[in-house]
Amino acid sequence: MKRRDFSKLVGMGVAAAGIGAFVTPVLAADSLERVKASGVLRIGAVADGAPYYQKSLSDGSWRGFYIDICTKLAEDLGVKLSITETTWGNSVLDLQADKIDVFFGLNPTPERQKVIDFSGPVFKNAFTLIVRKGVEGQTWNDFNKPEMRIAVDAGSSHDSAVTRHAPKAEVARLKTASDATAALQARRADAQCLVLVLAMSLRAKNPSIGELLLPTPLDSTTSNAGFRREEDQTWRTHVTKWIEDNRASGFVKDAIIRNMALVGVKESDFPAGFEI
Repeated sequence: MKRRDFSKLVGMGVAAAGIGAFVTPVLAADSLERVKASGVLRIGAVADGAPYYQKSLSDGSWRGFYIDICTKLAEDLGVKLSITETTWGNSVLDLQADKIDVFFGLNPTPERQKVIDFSGPVFKNAFTLIVRKGVEGQTWNDFNKPEMRIAVDAGSSHDSAVTRHAPKAEVARLKTASDATAALQARRADAQCLVLVLAMSLRAKNPSIGELLLPTPLDSTTSNAGFRREEDQTWRTHVTKWIEDNRASGFVKDAIIRNMALVGVKESDFPAGFEI
């Protein structure tokens, strides 16, 4: 797997990377009222963000599990869906500039919470370990040893998870997740910590990289929807309730599993015990 290809997957709502200098939030009018009045739900999407988002180079059409989720949200609201191409880094600024009404796929980091609002979790993204062949272990405690070498992208949610669960391990904190993958491939690390969606995408492209492990106790980060900060919280409350209902019905889980095919992952590839 080319490092530049994998690096496109990194930071999609899970890595606590810097998101730029945001402007001071200004309270706006209620978006739910505007969406219904205009008959249009405006979302942001990332062109090369599969399986979250993917834009076709041939016809400009969009796919991905957040496209499916937003399409159903628009249908349930009785409005049309309008997609604005953005980036993970610019999505918060697009919300603040009133270019979009909602952006799905952000982790509510403390820095982001200062400037925008968030829904509850759309899905839980479990922390996993890609373990080099020949290395034994099933629990976090098995890797919490000085002789265990774990590679992570510095300052990310992966870094935080390893710090929590394996403080005694030798942790290689590298610049990017692709750098951590290179360390694993070069046998300079025994394992790499990644969230489940990224780990499964990596293994689909390079099955020889190592075994996928869901270490116990299970730990997860979340992928949420972000909103422009408004005095009236009706829009955020409405979408949060909608997400809860569609998580409970199984729609969110089905959309995620179905769209993992965009990165070469089949339903049978999901590890036993995974949760959404």
